[in-house]
Amino acid sequence: MGAHLPPAKNSYSQIRGTAGYAEMADALAVQYEKVTFEEIHRNVLQLVPTEPARILDVGAGTGRDAAALVARGHSVVAVEPTAALRAHGQRLHAGSKIDWVDDALPDLALSRHAGRFEAVFATAVWMHLNTEERHRAMARITELLVAGGHFFVNLRHGPVPDGRHMFSVSASETAELGQANGLRTVYRGERSDLQGRDGVRWSCLVLRANSSDNSPD
Repeated sequence: MGAHLPPAKNSYSQIRGTAGYAEMADALAVQYEKVTFEEIHRNVLQLVPTEPARILDVGAGTGRDAAALVARGHSVVAVEPTAALRAHGQRLHAGSKIDWVDDALPDLALSRHAGRFEAVFATAVWMHLNTEERHRAMARITELLVAGGHFFVNLRHGPVPDGRHMFSVSASETAELGQANGLRTVYRGERSDLQGRDGVRWSCLVLRANSSDNSPD
């Protein structure tokens, strides 16, 4: 009898959510690195920790944001489930002390990275999850935040690129889901697409964990 293969690591949602990214990794690496962390997050930079902190970047892509956060003095765990994008990130930011992890929402095991984070970033990630997955993911993010920690979310709106797997997710729904999990919205805004793509716009939210054990203030 042939050897039994181990069960696939990625769940259905992780496979669907990453659809199209491996095939386009070379082009996406160029696209992602054309804009800076400061440009993407310019309206919420005042909420990024100023003292050295432990930060989680979920769906880190090529590590653009993770590298910028490391340069600011933070310890960064960069979660990216697409191997081709991780490879680009490790090449492009070889000198940066980014801790790369193959993992994904909604469950985000982080088996080698126990403990909580002062900030969690999810840029262009949340819309890859369906309704049930978003509920699980928000509960998991809440577990991972320290009291007073911030969850930075950037939501993409507009046409879905060919081969991608995305859902229509509003800022209002995201804020309400955060509130149901003990996270208070401290910033909510919109911006145009920095890549200049027709019909694409972004919602930017920052959700804050309550000041004591993520329980109501």
